[in-house]
Amino acid sequence: MTKDQKKTTTNAVKILYNRYVKGRPEMEAMHEEELESLAIGQQIYDLRHAAGLSQRELGELVGTTASSICRLESADYEGHSLPMLRKIAYVLGQRIEIRFVPTDNGSTMAGTH
Repeated sequence: MTKDQKKTTTNAVKILYNRYVKGRPEMEAMHEEELESLAIGQQIYDLRHAAGLSQRELGELVGTTASSICRLESADYEGHSLPMLRKIAYVLGQRIEIRFVPTDNGSTMAGTH
């Protein structure tokens, strides 16, 4: 490839990300939030399956319904509460770990009131 040629992708997700998200701080923040929700739901699903539990069984163990567990495992769900996540972690023999990590752009609101 010569330096005048531009490397292109055929990956639709990358194309859409580059066109509508990349370089737009608000969109990048929303994208990150969605990825976080997806990751939480996937972890709950994976841990539940590894424990051999149905959504109903996990719900009974943590004092909620199968439909609530279904919502928690959904990529679209944004209401993950720390108390519920702690209950799920406890019955699955896990613990919750929360960390603050720097943003990619290094922006901060510190010093502004």
